[in-house]
Order: sequence, then structure tokens, then C-alpha cells
Amino acid sequence: MGLPRPSEFQRVYSAPEPPSGRRPRLLAVVVALVAFALAAGAVFVLAPGGDDGERAASTSSPPDEDRGSVTDPGATPTSSPSPSPSRSRASASPSPDTAHPITSLPPPCGSVPRATVARLVPNAQQRESSNSTLTTCTYSSTGKDFRWLRVEAHLYAPADTATPVQDARSYYGAQWTQAHEATLERTVRLERERGLGDEAFRWFKMDKGQPTVVGQVTMRIRNVVVTVAYSEQARDAAAARDRENACLSNAGAVAREVRGRFG
Repeated sequence: MGLPRPSEFQRVYSAPEPPSGRRPRLLAVVVALVAFALAAGAVFVLAPGGDDGERAASTSSPPDEDRGSVTDPGATPTSSPSPSPSRSRASASPSPDTAHPITSLPPPCGSVPRATVARLVPNAQQRESSNSTLTTCTYSSTGKDFRWLRVEAHLYAPADTATPVQDARSYYGAQWTQAHEATLERTVRLERERGLGDEAFRWFKMDKGQPTVVGQVTMRIRNVVVTVAYSEQARDAAAARDRENACLSNAGAVAREVRGRFG
């Protein structure tokens, strides 16, 4: 048994090395892995959220066109512009009151048919007066029983005023007010009348100190105000009550006949 060779005794242990022919290929693989790792690190830096970043992108707010359906409580609501009131009024068609104003009045005693006069006021005596804006016609009986009928028309002509209908409306309103404040008559009934002209009221009253009652109808036809009054004799309150409906009915019938004269 001899002593070991010096070269083999002093050799240090190391892992086995692959054959020299495969080293270049392994080096290339290692370099590729390092490059891939560096690239992945760069992507990680640019998108640090990873999956969270993708979720944030998928749950972002909707496009602008979809936001219009969501109301913001703090925002001022907007709407499409609407035409101004003045423009709307200018484009609207005129009302019947102002479209065809009345320009003249019929003859003072030409509005009530003769047959009506003969029925209501037998053997009537006729009186009339007129000008361009006011006409009156009065029929009074000459027989034993007192009967009386008067028709009065006020015209607010377009040639005399820029607001004929408004002026007629004001005069009609004054007549309505005056009926409530009457001092020479005792009012039994005072009420609005529908279906007669543009506006109307009827009034049944007793003359103070006179044994007579009056049924009166006042109506406005555009820019004309017409008053029809029909009166009979009544000796006491009981007789007056008995004639209330008849007097108002007679005055209303004449008012409708006069209304037909104005078209």
C-alpha cells in the first residue's frame, strides 16, 4: 500500500459541471429569463394595482351621454327654452270680444218686434231718443193696467276709444255695483244670468213709495251694454212676490230678442 498521489489528495470538492457542449444554450435560457423578469417588473411599476387596477377600470363612471339620466341634487335643473310670454300672446289669435267690435247701434225702437210690444204693453205709447253711442226706447201703456218697457243701449265705439270692450266691461261692472247699493228700490232678487251675451245679471226690485215692481236684465255684448226693464203695478208685497218670475221672464225674453239684433 503506497502513499496517495499529491494532486488527487489536495483537490477541493465542487458540484459536477455539465458537459462543455451545453453551456452556451443554458446561458441563453438564463439571459432570457432575466430579461422576462425585468420586463415583468416594468409592467408592475406601470400598473401597480394589478387586478385591482383592472377592476377600477371596469367600474368607472359611465360616459357623458349616460350621465344625463342621473339627477344631481346640487345642480340647477335645465330645460329646453320656452317662448316668452310676449311672443306667445302675440301669436295667439284675438278673442271674439276684440275680433269683431260693434261699430253702430240699431234704431232705438227697432230691436223689439211689434208683436212682443203688443203682448207686454197693450196700446203702448212709444218714445225714443238716440245719438251715436246711446239709444233709448220706452213703451208705456195708456190703458187701465199700468205696463212699462224700456230698452237702453250704450255703445263704446272703436272710433272713440282704443279699448272699447274694456270700457264696456267697466260700465257693466259699475251697473252691477250700483244694483247692490240701490237706495230708491227695494231689491228682492239680484243674480248673475248665464247664456245671455258675454255677461249678464237680472234684478227684481220694488219701487219705494210707488206700487210698482220692475224686472230688469243688464247684459254686455262685446263693446255694447244693453239694459231691458219691464214694470207692472203691484199694490202690496204679496202682489209683488206673485209677479217676480213673470216680470223677470218678460225682461229676459226681450233681452234675447235685442241680443239677436247684434249678430
